[in-house]
Amino acid sequence: MTTDGRGLHTHVLDTLGLAIAAGEYPPGSVLRTDEVAQRFDVSRTVVREVVRVLESMHLVESRRRVGVTVRPADEWNVYDPRVIRWRLAGTDRPRQLRSLTVLRSAIEPVAASLAAVHATPEQCAALTECALGMVATSRGQQLEGYLKHDIAFHRIVLCASGNEMFARLGDVVAEVLAGRTHHHVMFEDPDPAAVTLHVQVAEAVREGDAARAERLTREIAVGALEELDVLAP
Repeated sequence: MTTDGRGLHTHVLDTLGLAIAAGEYPPGSVLRTDEVAQRFDVSRTVVREVVRVLESMHLVESRRRVGVTVRPADEWNVYDPRVIRWRLAGTDRPRQLRSLTVLRSAIEPVAASLAAVHATPEQCAALTECALGMVATSRGQQLEGYLKHDIAFHRIVLCASGNEMFARLGDVVAEVLAGRTHHHVMFEDPDPAAVTLHVQVAEAVREGDAARAERLTREIAVGALEELDVLAP
């Protein structure tokens, strides 16, 4: 597919994905491929490719003699980063953010504890660098710069845990953090206490203090939930 073709594919996929996630196409709704092709002025090949991606996310299923049918929300692959992104873009954002933040609070403290045991010297150095980057961008409304360091920090913690299941959640956490920033569910400058906690987690991991790393990471999660009470009640 050409670059233009990929762009068309992404546009159609994002438009339909957002619409399905927002409930514009309720469960049981039928998407006619010829109507989608006409609406977006794209070939049926592009539409078929988009449908295959939506099927892989369990958002839709193709039925002979019926068409492409939207599946119930409880069947969706809610861990797919694109599904998370689409759901966070809709009116259900506060509930989604809370659900995902609770997931993080269950996983990341344990991952930090394991990271204190298993992290390599290179991972410890990278974690410290990310924490210092968060400090450097925590003032002056530099949220995009802060986000870059924040995502990298949490990816390293999950990977350094040595648990491949935790590591695979890096994209999920990245979408949660990006969604908070891009949908303005953040203060203009990050909470100084949260920034300090990230620095302290990096220290605990480097020092091999598993209990402290877990406790501090749990404090970060609790703080994130408290922020949601204020910014996305």
